Amino acid sequence: MLIRQRLEDLEFQNLSPYATFSRNSKGRDREEMQCDIRPVFQRDRDRILHSKAFRRLKDKTQVFLAPEGDHYRTRMTHTLEVSQNARTIAKALRLNEDLVEAIALGHDLGHTPFGHAGERALNRICPFGFVHSEQSVRTVEVLEKDGAGLNLTWEVRDGIRNHQTKSVPATLEGKIVRFSDKIAYIHHDMDDAIRAGILTDADVPKSIGEVIGYSLSERLDNFIHDIIINSMDQNDIRMSDEVDAAMKEMRQFMFERVYQNPIAKGEEKKVEDLIITLYEYYCKHMEELPKELIMLMERDGTPKEQIVCDHIAAMSDRYAILIYEELYIPKSWQVL
Repeated sequence: MLIRQRLEDLEFQNLSPYATFSRNSKGRDREEMQCDIRPVFQRDRDRILHSKAFRRLKDKTQVFLAPEGDHYRTRMTHTLEVSQNARTIAKALRLNEDLVEAIALGHDLGHTPFGHAGERALNRICPFGFVHSEQSVRTVEVLEKDGAGLNLTWEVRDGIRNHQTKSVPATLEGKIVRFSDKIAYIHHDMDDAIRAGILTDADVPKSIGEVIGYSLSERLDNFIHDIIINSMDQNDIRMSDEVDAAMKEMRQFMFERVYQNPIAKGEEKKVEDLIITLYEYYCKHMEELPKELIMLMERDGTPKEQIVCDHIAAMSDRYAILIYEELYIPKSWQVL
């Protein structure tokens, strides 16, 4: 018997009846030979981990633009924290850790440079709009591997597409990642805000602290425990009403004190203008786009505006600034 088949058998023996079993996956858009060692969701996780889009996350903003210090989160460290929270919950509930990890590692692959400021800029300027969850799916379905995509399973792509609040994933594993994403950014954005001197633990309102704790570690611990306790042996992933209300209040507190704080966000107008300027430039100079994107436009008939968004969304912060400087900042004269 193949190692993969043994691992699939172990899933049926050990996982909850509510888990998503690798053997029961709805499959891939393109059929391919199964791996003899890895079940399908583990294979998807590995494909995401080795993708170029994943490596670029290390140079993309989470919340703080170009922070002075080595310990502020990036889009990659956010992704890793989401993955760790999600795996902790999935293990306790006996759900499929491989599926959870694949969704978590892939959920932000299509995110723009400069965090949500970059996303807002593209959404405003592109006639089709721009949503990073949909771009993450496009990244794994089309853009990776020079237009071939990663050919991931339906369940992983569903979890990536539906990880934001406005939609609901089809699997419990996807629902875990959806919660874990919120928990991670509330937790680590507060930590970064404290590091930046914008907040202290003492600023957390009493109505929140009494429910989920006054320290970072208390809140993270309470969030995860609450989800596990309230989802155990259930065909759903949920929080208690009390903790859910406290999390929403905490999120609103973070919007008021951090996400809209002029100290943390004072530079965002500049990067929004930068993104819009690059978008307008490439729409007029399509010949300067990478050849693989031109090929996609010709092969699939993709509108040029989408192709320009594909190019800009894939940029790291540093690369976007570099391109802007090359295009618009005069270089000093140099005598050779």
